[in-house]
Amino acid sequence: MKRRILYYLFILTVLTSCNLKFQTSGKDSSDAAIAVDRYDRLESRYLTTGDYAALQQMNTDYPQQTRMLLEDILKLGEVNDASINSRFLSLFQDTLMQEIISDAQVQFANIDDITKQLSSAFSNLKKLLPAMEIPSFYTQITALDQSIVVGGKMVGISLDKYLGTDYAIYHNFYSDDQMQTMSREYIVPDCLCFYLLSIYPLEDFESSEQWERDLHMGKIMWVANRALGKRFFKTDAVARIEEYMRRHMKTTTAQLLNTDEKAFLE
Repeated sequence: MKRRILYYLFILTVLTSCNLKFQTSGKDSSDAAIAVDRYDRLESRYLTTGDYAALQQMNTDYPQQTRMLLEDILKLGEVNDASINSRFLSLFQDTLMQEIISDAQVQFANIDDITKQLSSAFSNLKKLLPAMEIPSFYTQITALDQSIVVGGKMVGISLDKYLGTDYAIYHNFYSDDQMQTMSREYIVPDCLCFYLLSIYPLEDFESSEQWERDLHMGKIMWVANRALGKRFFKTDAVARIEEYMRRHMKTTTAQLLNTDEKAFLE
């Protein structure tokens, strides 16, 4: 779990340094049921068949997602580079990548359960943080690069990072410990944590002490547990936050998230 905490914080630091420029509609979608855009289907069609129409639709219907994928996640260059499409296609042509794409399409042919969980969790989170905007969601394939990416008010879910704790190909790249969190059940909790971290980042991450990082993630995970309606995350830091909130029952969620980590050492 400590590796998971460091992963959350490290990836957030990387993404927030990418100068993401997503545009948002400016309207609050808290009363609307969440829908997840299946960007991964267009992406998979292009990467497995070379269908240029699918690539055109990616750029036309999902320009922001495509720019982020090519430039910030895969780091293939500028989205307008003449050769970037061929580099994108080539990256996924080896046998393992093609198998991963195929397996992701099979395992996630239906994501109604994930959509329902996202709607419930983010509705609960909105009640805890009324000023928060509910983001939009989409699915993608990122060559095992990142699990959840956040840009503006958009959350991208990398399906290839959630193919199961016993997924054979993962053994080539990850330890057994890392694989324990690479399953379908982690998608919604991860979405909550990454989105909360984008709103409430740890200041001076590079110079912070490990205990500060742990307690900051403890706050994030405690709020995620509240939104999920269960104790999904169970760490010493989460337990410390839970004890703090029992002793400070009038503290709002927003106040908790803005509380300096030193307060939890008392």
